[in-house]
Amino acid sequence: MTVRQRIGVNLLWLVPGVVGGSEEYTVRLLTAIAERPPADIELSLFVLRPFVEEYGELAAQFPTDVCPLADRAKAVRIAAESSWLAVAARRRRCDLLHHAGGTIPFVRSAPAVVTVHDLQPLLLPDNSHGLVKRAYLHQRLPPSVRRSRLVITLTEYTRRTIIERFGVSGDHVVLAPPGYTSALVEEPPHDPAEVYDIDRPFFLYPAITYPHKNHVTLVRAFARVVDQGDDVLLVLTHRPDTEERNVHEVAASLGVADRIRRLGHVPRGDLDWLYRNAIALTFPSRFEGFGLPVLEAMGHGCPVIAADATALPEVVGESGVLVDPEDDAAWAAAMLDVRRDAARREWLVEAGLARVTEFRWSASADKLLDAYRRAAEVRS
Repeated sequence: MTVRQRIGVNLLWLVPGVVGGSEEYTVRLLTAIAERPPADIELSLFVLRPFVEEYGELAAQFPTDVCPLADRAKAVRIAAESSWLAVAARRRRCDLLHHAGGTIPFVRSAPAVVTVHDLQPLLLPDNSHGLVKRAYLHQRLPPSVRRSRLVITLTEYTRRTIIERFGVSGDHVVLAPPGYTSALVEEPPHDPAEVYDIDRPFFLYPAITYPHKNHVTLVRAFARVVDQGDDVLLVLTHRPDTEERNVHEVAASLGVADRIRRLGHVPRGDLDWLYRNAIALTFPSRFEGFGLPVLEAMGHGCPVIAADATALPEVVGESGVLVDPEDDAAWAAAMLDVRRDAARREWLVEAGLARVTEFRWSASADKLLDAYRRAAEVRS
């Protein structure tokens, strides 16, 4: 008879709609495991009520304990990890607890595995992380990495950074890269071109205006493109943050404010339409632990121009154009090349569609399950 390992997954950090790409990554991984449940591992989920409300069908695939706290505040959730979770995991007789949100609790009732998506809070502490959050992560990330039996991360770039930053061995940090869900072509119920006043060809950048997202370099490059006589737009989506005012001021000073469409948050169907119709995704971010919009763009047949920085070259491979994130002249040249060279653009479309097939959630789930099996053999 196969002895099943009992693995608990701590999802108390996962408030739907709040935690960004880590939510998509974690939910897709669990979905892939539910589709092919392993014979030797039994997963239990420890969640908040909002998770069940949003992902009830997924939660029903696993034994799931719902934390009774009603307060979504981060401090309350952290306290619950060291109290309610410890008791609930002991009741489930968990052999291992996977803390998928980046840190392990102060009090633990089972050995730990932790997923660290990136080290941006430590490497770029001024990038729109609140003072309390920065202080907490500076305190908790090092022991979380060192005291876990294994650390799981998404890219080789982040894996190397964790090893160097915390002085752990290479065997201590394992990769479980994201997969890609095939694009579902579903036309929105309205005409996005009319709704958003998109009346000519456009470049697309879906990103919050954090400092590291580097919108200003893109606006400067776009102004160079316009100066070359190209009748194009720059479409910016996602919510505003600390660089929003600066972006508007630079656009106005360069005379391109009327060529920029600032859409804010858009529905998923509208974003898919933007991917399918853009000249290219322009993604100049200085720091990414992965860069999911790059895969999304490729999957929708949208050419990719991305920063040659952090994890992005690893995701793009040879299927897009990589540019120095600080060189606005090089960005303008790359944008004009994709805009004017139809053959080049078609090659990038085909290369991108081929690239996304290399990212499969089933393979990601297999890597995570293998990490669990390895962790069960480690004695920390």
